[in-house]
Amino acid sequence: MTSPLPKPLLLIVDGSADHLRQLSHLLEDRYTVRTVQDCDTAQALAQQLPRPDLILVDVLHDGFTVCQGLRANPDTASIPLIAMIERGRPELESRAFAEGVADVVARPLVPELLHARIATHLQLRQARAQVQRQRGQLREISQMADAAVWAIASLAEWRDEEDPSHLRRIQHIVLLLARRLQGNPRFADELVEPYLPLLFKAAPLHDIGKVRIPDAILLKPGRLTPEEFAVMKLHTVHGRDAIAGVERELGYSNAFLRFAREITYSHQERYDGSGYPQGLAGEAIPVAARLVAVADVYDALVSERVYRPAFTHETAIELIRQGSGEQFDPDVVDALLASEEAVREIAARYQGATM
Repeated sequence: MTSPLPKPLLLIVDGSADHLRQLSHLLEDRYTVRTVQDCDTAQALAQQLPRPDLILVDVLHDGFTVCQGLRANPDTASIPLIAMIERGRPELESRAFAEGVADVVARPLVPELLHARIATHLQLRQARAQVQRQRGQLREISQMADAAVWAIASLAEWRDEEDPSHLRRIQHIVLLLARRLQGNPRFADELVEPYLPLLFKAAPLHDIGKVRIPDAILLKPGRLTPEEFAVMKLHTVHGRDAIAGVERELGYSNAFLRFAREITYSHQERYDGSGYPQGLAGEAIPVAARLVAVADVYDALVSERVYRPAFTHETAIELIRQGSGEQFDPDVVDALLASEEAVREIAARYQGATM
């Protein structure tokens, strides 16, 4: 057999012993009741565990002092207070709400009304607690998903012997470009504010398809043959297929998965149509992929490679400027040029940073 649920705990604060006896008799069938006559004891009891689920306060017996003390204490500030006032005293009612009470009941008390008010505020308290728990669970799920995305993206970088901080720099440069382009009508549909965190999270996945490229090709120090380069280009297809597989398993897609699929598949497309894997041009290239293309190339240029030293920031910016309209979307390049100092700062801040 399951044990019965514990009764909600009520704390009643009233300077009148007669009032306390009457209220205890009225409420003790449904609730566990604690009664107290003075302000200091009330505040001490409210802080003890288990804390009250609801507090009834008579405002004529230091009740406002109790309200102030409970609201000022973080441990008791969320406990709902119901103030008991004399009927026909609107000034007391106004002050009670100003002091932070959740509700007011007038004396002489109507038992049915008092029970209804208490039940309502206990239900609201339970609902708020449930929402807070769900928010905590959602945050935890989101953190786990972020960690999984980062682990998958980092795996591809490590196989390619890349510095994983490359992923952080790309994330932040993509976000910087997206914010710069939000006012541009060409990007208005894709760069709405709720999408930007999803774009930020999806950007590191651009090269996950490289995990399926053979080491002999992926790690080859010299120039690839045409046949080897054809295999290397398939990393875009492998990445797309991995994300599409997730969508199939889930039975649906969302903005994050769409961004991830578009980025993995199309970040090697060129604005003039000479890229791969589809040879898309101009507006046919997804916006997310156009942003990652610029961020990825910039970071590759300013990073040291086994076959060349790192370019300076100024040289990298100039090379990207020269690629405007050919390799890159001109508006995205303009956004990079307008954000030069911020880009330089991102490159410095996340140098060698993996978290």
